[in-house]
Amino acid sequence: MDVGFIGLGVMGQPMALNLARAGTPLVVWNRTADRAEPLRAAGALVAQSPAELFERSHVVLLMLADGPAIDTVLARGTPEFGARVEGRVIVHMGTTSPAYSRGLEADIQAAGGGYVEAPVSGSRTPAEAGRLVAMLAGEPATVAAVRPLVSPMCHEAFTCGQVPSALLMKLSVNLFLITMVTGLVESFHFADRHGLDLGTFLAALEAGPMASNVSVVKGRKLAAGDFDVQASITDVLKNNRLVAMAAREAGLASPLLDVCHRLYGETIDLGYGGDDMVAVLRAIEARTEGSVSDQCRPAGQAAGPRHRSAFQAPGGC
Repeated sequence: MDVGFIGLGVMGQPMALNLARAGTPLVVWNRTADRAEPLRAAGALVAQSPAELFERSHVVLLMLADGPAIDTVLARGTPEFGARVEGRVIVHMGTTSPAYSRGLEADIQAAGGGYVEAPVSGSRTPAEAGRLVAMLAGEPATVAAVRPLVSPMCHEAFTCGQVPSALLMKLSVNLFLITMVTGLVESFHFADRHGLDLGTFLAALEAGPMASNVSVVKGRKLAAGDFDVQASITDVLKNNRLVAMAAREAGLASPLLDVCHRLYGETIDLGYGGDDMVAVLRAIEARTEGSVSDQCRPAGQAAGPRHRSAFQAPGGC
């Protein structure tokens, strides 16, 4: 039977294309229909509704933005839910709270379906190249059945145990990614405002021990003023919130993450929510220019006018 794929956004579309190009018999659906046209050209069947996709598929991969979007396509909370998931394996590849995933697994299993958590690490460029990293959790036999489907999309897949271990692993990875890229952007801002040659700055960074694929790509985007989205400010803030919630629930401190939370919220306030995460530069520039909150400024630094963000970090600065 065909494999279903729902959610053809910035990440989902290239992921589904890699599946189709690998010869996977694929049925796709997306709320915005024109996002499915490249999949049709690659040989996938485009379903007219989620119900049709579930009828045609044994395994359904979901690359959706959040819990409400997942609940909608699964018809969760309605009599149709059981018909959609019974006898099928649902693979949750997006990023939600671990608690949400645990509850979803329970509901799907109670309705006679199988469930695998399979969040991926990476942005649009590795998604296009089939170079994502998957983290898998669920019942061992179900995970083993799903693993071959991950191969065309991911160059590595790690089994993490039972749900929600994969999502907790993804949030751990995201914590490092968010703080690392934010540090790179602040470093770029520091070099730029001191009048340094930015080509030399990037060359020194790329030659040294801090260099990584992420720092190279993001550093070059900064130097080019290229804010075309790979991972948007809005998505990064959503992930930041999920990590912060999981930290608070476990009684953990997350001081660097909390500073990032404020900065990405300020970037959205400034109107850059749809840009790539390196657009957090705009919030740092605004702080330098004294137009946003001075709450997190070091002692002795000039204070600008108070700015009250709608996106307050849990636990403050």
